[in-house]
Amino acid sequence: MAAMNFLPRTVAATAALCLLLSACAPVVQAPPAPTTDAKERLAAIDAIAGAEDTELDVQPLRDPQVEDLRLRARRALDAGDTATAADALSQALLILPEDPALLQERAEVALLQGQYERADTLAQRAYEVGSKVGPLCRRHWATVEQALLARGLAQEAAAAQARIGACTVPGLKRM
Repeated sequence: MAAMNFLPRTVAATAALCLLLSACAPVVQAPPAPTTDAKERLAAIDAIAGAEDTELDVQPLRDPQVEDLRLRARRALDAGDTATAADALSQALLILPEDPALLQERAEVALLQGQYERADTLAQRAYEVGSKVGPLCRRHWATVEQALLARGLAQEAAAAQARIGACTVPGLKRM
């Protein structure tokens, strides 16, 4: 009979101990999922950067291995998998570390992941090594602007936004 009274108290004591220990365990948080806010920021970048018919936009020949990685990143993004997209673009950057388009694509994925400082840094690096005019230039500064806005740096974001206009050079009027 004494053994029967002992069992419920042991179970209760064990349960209480488990609850106490679980309360002390460190909480591991998953990385933030892309939010509608991040997708809206990317849509704003697309709207600002849109190429016009009157503008020259030269695209370099691409390395096939890098193109495969870019395609993998695009498919991952389409599936909502920003981690795989980031990994594929990071691998591509190991092959071509100074490619402004790759740097820009990686910056936009960082923006989707909520890595605003990284997005800012990558977009500015892309601008430094890339063209100072055209749609890609506008994408760089629009990304910087959105990363700064996400961090609550409105004054700095306004300065980045002002640089977007300098990326557009009117085409030549032909008669």
